[in-house]
Amino acid sequence: MTEHSYIELGLAVLKTESEAITALMQRLDQSFHRACDMLLDCEGRIVVTGMGKSGHIGNKIAATLASTGSPAFFMHPGEASHGDLGMITTDDLLIALSNSGETSEITLLLPLLKRLGIPLIALTGKPGSTLARAADINLDVSIDKEACPMGLAPTSSTTASLAMGDALAIAVLQARGFTEEDFALSHPGGNLGRRLLLRVSDIMHSGDAIPLVPVSSSLSDTLLEMTKKGLGMAGVIDPENKQLLGIYTDGDLRRTFEKMPDIKTARVGDFMTPDCVTIDADRIASEALKIMHDRKINALMVVDKSNLVQGALNMHDLLRAGVV
Repeated sequence: MTEHSYIELGLAVLKTESEAITALMQRLDQSFHRACDMLLDCEGRIVVTGMGKSGHIGNKIAATLASTGSPAFFMHPGEASHGDLGMITTDDLLIALSNSGETSEITLLLPLLKRLGIPLIALTGKPGSTLARAADINLDVSIDKEACPMGLAPTSSTTASLAMGDALAIAVLQARGFTEEDFALSHPGGNLGRRLLLRVSDIMHSGDAIPLVPVSSSLSDTLLEMTKKGLGMAGVIDPENKQLLGIYTDGDLRRTFEKMPDIKTARVGDFMTPDCVTIDADRIASEALKIMHDRKINALMVVDKSNLVQGALNMHDLLRAGVV
């Protein structure tokens, strides 16, 4: 096989599978609409089942539903008839995947599902099959041919089923009004979770770790405080009411020494940046990142509505928290 031959074969597979999805688009009708309504109205969990390759696709569909606001799990049909069917309640709904619509492990469950009154949505490639006829709603995921040259390995058929499952999940997501923050709640360990759930208060330095100096402090005392706390800045406060008056940063230090003052006698209040950029402790940490990026600064003081200092953070804190 030459490199050119491999590429031709790969392109042929992608073309066949893309044609299967294109054909699927032409068959999206009121059955899909009713299936979405049924999923949205489900008061229990959505149980997805399928055997073999359809089972792998079903597992992914269940995971997508669960992460987008529709409680769902996968049930292996072979295990279902040996006790796992007890996981299903009368408030649940079943999605069954079978290209042939005659998978024995699934058709074996149909009488009991009917007895329990559990709604059934089927994804089949044979609209006249046993599963399709037993389902409350059958979604036609039939294909013209598999991408496998022998027509044996499930390829186009599993792609079509996966695409239909994604279409259901995302349509219902939209109908639920599912938001980015909702998504983050089910993905707390991912980058999106960190960006949307982590707040400034979770990562800021507080208490004695905040670099603070009174407005009358000398530059030398301010530099000692900055060195001790290691955030590259110090908040300058009114000693009477503790409100933030300004900030003194590494950048201010460089500008100060252009004027060559006596650091033991010069007051920090004469060299600080007044009316500095601040942030509230309840804001999302990613907002702090945007502020730093937009204002081209590396640190922020955290204040409350009365301008009293609550904390401090810098870019390194955001990096450590995985927000960047």
